[in-house]
Amino acid sequence: MAVDTVFGKIVSGEIPVEILAETARVIAFPDINPQAPVHILVIPKTTAYENVVELAAAEPETLAEMVAVAKRLADERANGEFRLIFNNGATAGQTVFHVHAHVLAGDLEERSLGDA
Repeated sequence: MAVDTVFGKIVSGEIPVEILAETARVIAFPDINPQAPVHILVIPKTTAYENVVELAAAEPETLAEMVAVAKRLADERANGEFRLIFNNGATAGQTVFHVHAHVLAGDLEERSLGDA
């Protein structure tokens, strides 16, 4: 179970954010430290999961909804082209242990993680 995190406080309304998209299970908002011209975070409203592996095992429909919201935002803001990143664990770069997806779009050449 995810500990109380900044994303949990966003979900509960303790920390206000500019909500770019919201469904019954998911919210999306701009990253406060953008790494690309478009950098949006998509998070589930549940605080039960620390990482994408836990979410996928327990609530695959919520994971699918996160991806659908990411695509919709990329369609609106980046001609449908985007990179979707889930960091899973501290050594993989995860710093907030509430599952979240980074939607990156725009000119990513200088920030490229390679073609995978």
